[in-house]
Amino acid sequence: MSAIARRRERERAQRHQLIITAARELAEAEGWEAVTTRRLAEHVEYSQPVLYSHFNGKDAILRAVAIEGFGELAARLRRARLAAPEPSEAPSGAPSGALHAVCRAYLDFATERPALYQAMFVLPTDVKFAHAETPPPLRAAFDEFVSCFRSDNPRRELFAEVTWSALHGIAALADSGRIPPNGQTERLDFIVTQIAGTSSGPATR
Repeated sequence: MSAIARRRERERAQRHQLIITAARELAEAEGWEAVTTRRLAEHVEYSQPVLYSHFNGKDAILRAVAIEGFGELAARLRRARLAAPEPSEAPSGAPSGALHAVCRAYLDFATERPALYQAMFVLPTDVKFAHAETPPPLRAAFDEFVSCFRSDNPRRELFAEVTWSALHGIAALADSGRIPPNGQTERLDFIVTQIAGTSSGPATR
């Protein structure tokens, strides 16, 4: 590849990322209803044809935002899991350290990045879950939950799936005001205690 071709490729990648970042910023500030190709073209100071050369519409932009979000979530969950105290270091009677830390990080992510969370888990996209075509960042995020359970537990993916589902329910209900936000800690402790207590114990690292 020539130097000119490499430069053009870098510039295209930068434009691509600029559009994704602009969509996220606009959604966080005004909601996804405000994110249109016209608004984005104005925001990034490119013509709409240039924007369409990267994405064929809002749905494609939403998909790209979601996949980027899964990557960020996976990294955050991994940091939380690895920073959790070993079972021998946890206070007596405390819920599973790694599982509790990962669940807490998930809920914090949903609270701190509501528009991004909507793109990932609420708004319609063609991102496939639990499928051969599931994007690697999504699988990586799910695997952080799986890693909280013992490798010899044949149902560890089921426990991870149920945990994730419960957390999503809490996040969605709290965001819509259907449950009070001040009960999150108690809900989280309950979920972790119940699931960890029936999962043959937490995983060791």
